[in-house]
Amino acid sequence: MKTPSRNRTTTPPDFSRYWPLAALLFSAWATFFHLGDFPLLSPDEGRNAEVAREMKVSGAWLVPTYDGATYLDKPAFFFKSVALSLAALGDTEFAARLPSALSGFGILLMLFAFCRRAYSEKTASLAVLIVASTPLFMAFSRIVIFDMMLALFVCAAIFSAYLAEEHEGKGRRNWYLLAALAAGLATLVKGPVGFLVPLLVMSAFHLASGSRSAIKRFFKPAHIAVFLAVVLPWFVGLSLACPDFPYYGIMKESIARFTTTEFRRTQPIYYYALIIAGCFFSWSVMLPESMRAAIRERARLSRPDQLFAVWAIVVVVFFSLSQSKLPGYILTGVIALGILIARVFAEAIAAKNPTAQRLVMRACLGLGLAACLLAAPLLLLTFASDTIAKPRWLTPETLKQFGPLFPVFALSLGTTATLAVIAYGLKNIRVALVAFLSFPVLLLTANFELIPRHASIKSAHTLLEQLPENLPADSEFACIRCMPHGLPFYLGKPVTVFTEEGNELTSNYVLFSLKSGNPWPEHLVPYAQLQSYLTSHTQPIFLMARSDRRTELEAIAQPQGARIIRLANDYIGTLLPSTGR
Repeated sequence: MKTPSRNRTTTPPDFSRYWPLAALLFSAWATFFHLGDFPLLSPDEGRNAEVAREMKVSGAWLVPTYDGATYLDKPAFFFKSVALSLAALGDTEFAARLPSALSGFGILLMLFAFCRRAYSEKTASLAVLIVASTPLFMAFSRIVIFDMMLALFVCAAIFSAYLAEEHEGKGRRNWYLLAALAAGLATLVKGPVGFLVPLLVMSAFHLASGSRSAIKRFFKPAHIAVFLAVVLPWFVGLSLACPDFPYYGIMKESIARFTTTEFRRTQPIYYYALIIAGCFFSWSVMLPESMRAAIRERARLSRPDQLFAVWAIVVVVFFSLSQSKLPGYILTGVIALGILIARVFAEAIAAKNPTAQRLVMRACLGLGLAACLLAAPLLLLTFASDTIAKPRWLTPETLKQFGPLFPVFALSLGTTATLAVIAYGLKNIRVALVAFLSFPVLLLTANFELIPRHASIKSAHTLLEQLPENLPADSEFACIRCMPHGLPFYLGKPVTVFTEEGNELTSNYVLFSLKSGNPWPEHLVPYAQLQSYLTSHTQPIFLMARSDRRTELEAIAQPQGARIIRLANDYIGTLLPSTGR
């Protein structure tokens, strides 16, 4: 009888082959899960979805409209993609958000392919997991807004321009042509920023790496020709259809947005530091020490590492200098940061870099502390809300709306903190990865109810649900100095707006057009004509206003025997009967 050898060892299972599959499944979940499970947010989602719906109805490809008014604040490319989705799937939240989700998923696939080539399959998988779990990325992949589609083409332009310099001859030419094509498409999504960001990133990268000659290759005639072949048909066609567009698009929408406070989106210079701390959480906990380590070892950084470091810095600095700041502007910079954090985790998991292992372990302590600090006020508001001072923004209504969700959110943060402490105690990098992933995963599962409740405050859908059930089918909807963005989308038709200057449409082009003396759009009526408009109407009008205009609305409703009803989100309304003329 044979006895087993005491020297025999058991080889641990190798799960590395499952990393790409895990990354793919997580990417699909992070971008498509709950895509249509909350109403359109106002103003951006409601407005953008309605622009797309009107393009679907009219069949337009070049000139977008919003509430019937020409809307040239952004190019038509994104709107048309949403319009095609609506035409295929119906006028739903899911269909309206699908182009953003597909763009996000496309970025993750492209990111995986690039990082697998530049690093390894495991690093590529980790990069996808980390970027996909970033709250900023998860948010912009499931809202009707330009930033994720813009990021798709900006990333494609940067990756292609980088790979061009990794090749010679025909290969280099083809990659540069692809970069020019991607930059052109990015420009069609959101204007000049589409080519400026890739150009600035790659120029800074080549300057930093001492490859100045590469910058000259950006401007070869063939590359410029491809870019212009994409952009010029749109620019020329739109300029012929709307002769004031060249001045508005270049001077107002681009230069004035960057250099002046005209667009009322001014934020302090440190704004994006706060955005990264919050919208890159939990991974943002690793940034301070990772940045110090990168500076100390900058001479040892690989060429792809240098690209992503320069990329993140250029994007954050460029938009910090802009007078107009919004979180989505630095989306591609956050993607670059996510890849750099993935590099740290990959080095730590491989157990070949003690510095990376120590960095991750110390970050676990930081994550545990941060999660506890975030959970503490939620617990206080849950169990001692009557005895503590509250910030002014936390009104009794807000506390009533969100208070019941605080315990689950606090428990989720506690789970993240516990996992982080366990990972530190075990000195286990994989458990640390689970700890960092737990916050965004729980945000989209156990705490998802926060999103629909927030949307109910910010969406016209809530208002729609409170409209009287017996409204005549031919009722016209009108608003006095207000505009519930998204209401035209849900109604399937424009809304008449009585306004002094047109601010209610939140369209800078509409304001520019009216100030230039152009005719007023059909559904935008000067406020001075309110009474004459109402007395001449031949069909029922459901007239809405903000609650602070109740006296004015009552003066209109009472002579016609109409009553005022309270609607959602501080709106009131009344049904004015047909004059019968």
